[in-house]
Amino acid sequence: MSNTTKPTNVFWIIGILALLWNIIGVMAYLAQAYMTDEALALLPQEDQNFFNNYPSWATAAYATAVFAGLLGSVALLMRKKIAVLLFTLSLLGVLVQQVHNFFLQDYLALTVSNMIGPIVIIIICFFLMWYSKAQKSTGIIS
Repeated sequence: MSNTTKPTNVFWIIGILALLWNIIGVMAYLAQAYMTDEALALLPQEDQNFFNNYPSWATAAYATAVFAGLLGSVALLMRKKIAVLLFTLSLLGVLVQQVHNFFLQDYLALTVSNMIGPIVIIIICFFLMWYSKAQKSTGIIS
């Protein structure tokens, strides 16, 4: 089936911004996953404790969130409906990761300003999931 609806400039801007956002997420994940002991030792003790006690299931959720988001962004730009599934998977990964950060690790105890970043991430994930669904319903992606 061919796409009959032409995407707007806003579609391309959102798609490119989503791609850049998710590339940054993948880079942040890789920086955390492959942090050397020397780099970890340079962090404040509270941050060292946070990273040293990070469970594998939260790391897996983080990886799922960023890589599904990246693939979702590529699919969105390619106008493929799988973007909806990938952005939904990304959102679920973020929510699982934040359960650990907010409720099990006491992430907010590090600094109150740490709450802003995760909330922005959750909002962006919800937006990308909603946006891809909206584009699917209008026939922009199929």
